[in-house]
Amino acid sequence: MSYFKFENKNIFYNEVGEGTPLLLLHGNTASSNMFNLIVDKYKNNYKVILIDFLGHGQSDRLDEFPIDLWFYEAKQVIEFLKQKDYSKVYLIGSSGGALVAINVALEASERVSKVIADSFEGECALTEFTSTIKEDRDNSKKDINTKMFYEYMHGNKWQQVVDNDTQAIIKHSQIIKDFFHRDLNELKAKVLFTGSLEDEFVSFVSPTYFQETYTRMIEKIGHGKIYLFQQGGHPALLSNLDEFVEISMRFFKSD
Repeated sequence: MSYFKFENKNIFYNEVGEGTPLLLLHGNTASSNMFNLIVDKYKNNYKVILIDFLGHGQSDRLDEFPIDLWFYEAKQVIEFLKQKDYSKVYLIGSSGGALVAINVALEASERVSKVIADSFEGECALTEFTSTIKEDRDNSKKDINTKMFYEYMHGNKWQQVVDNDTQAIIKHSQIIKDFFHRDLNELKAKVLFTGSLEDEFVSFVSPTYFQETYTRMIEKIGHGKIYLFQQGGHPALLSNLDEFVEISMRFFKSD
């Protein structure tokens, strides 16, 4: 069990395999446990790295989450890359982890080569999502399957993680709003955006939400690719696991 220090706190990480470092960045209310089914599919080709952001999983807990949550988590990843002296790494971020991955690539471009950003809202939060998140999260804590997910991610103190995350999302949408601190045209890493057309978090807004949102972002970046799965829920990485691995490996091996 390995940890690195960030702001005098312990952050859990695990490394499996050899080769180019490939960091898997978990989403909101999740932990690196969400990738337990995917590590074996990459470890023969890459050094797969799992991180639990502060306040999550096996990392030190926080009394509350910073409002600028995804930027704060990106700073943790950048500190890890500096301490390990890793450069030209690959990132896969799913849901909230996609926001972290893009922030890392923007803020530490010299350390990131390629990014896959999976199943995320775009450049700012969806009002349709944030306006009901408190009620939705309260209901989720009563659902036995969701409670099992939370406990699998964080142990028996999962409720604090979920509540902290909910408050951070609400405050961010009210105060900061934008996910990224830099203009997207500063993103130098090669990027692939993925998502599912059936994603329950965005399909109710528009069946073409990902296509339209990702296209606008690529126009600002000046480069990038999109791959959308016809079926599967949120996130596409897990609901289309085998196909996602195939697509991602092809992207990482491309020039």
